[in-house]
Amino acid sequence: MEKFLRLSVEKQNIIINAALICFGTNGYKKASIGDIANTAGVSKALIFHYFGTKKALYLYLIELCLDIFVDTINEKFDSSVTDFFDRIKLVTDIEISIMEKHPSMPSFLKSMYFENDEEVKDDIKVMLANDKGENLRNKLYEGIDTFKFKDDIEPKMVIRILGLLTDGYLSKIRGTGFDLDALLKEFDEYMNLFKRNFYKKKYR
Repeated sequence: MEKFLRLSVEKQNIIINAALICFGTNGYKKASIGDIANTAGVSKALIFHYFGTKKALYLYLIELCLDIFVDTINEKFDSSVTDFFDRIKLVTDIEISIMEKHPSMPSFLKSMYFENDEEVKDDIKVMLANDKGENLRNKLYEGIDTFKFKDDIEPKMVIRILGLLTDGYLSKIRGTGFDLDALLKEFDEYMNLFKRNFYKKKYR
């Protein structure tokens, strides 16, 4: 790892992006160091030289993604935004800003969450349950208002609905030829629609 970190940021990113693409597309088991090396345009031996094993590279990517999320959220998160839907919009904007800088990351993370390979699945659980991951989740939803909802609306169910909606938008943004401003405008319209239908009248 020390040898890898001594590379220029540009050379590091070439290998990192190649690994994110291959693991994100094929999953841990089917992705090979050879595939990653070919995608990065380097030799297979060089990848082993820097990381030692495929597992070490995979776990490094998870740690890197968590660090990027934590750093970006610490930089852009505004805890004074307490309205439920405004907070969701803020978090989505942060996710989009990360994805614009690291377009290969979302597919890797999605693949990682559903990874069941025996070699890495326990490590994934430990890494996602550590203080860094737990503190990140707490920060995103700490202090968020739920009292504005109608009495028969369950906020946790709304969060699940919005998660599906956000995933749909992020998948569109990962493609090509999309109009980001139009998508964000449409997303805002959905947030306003939910407010009008899920909030008590005086809070709409």
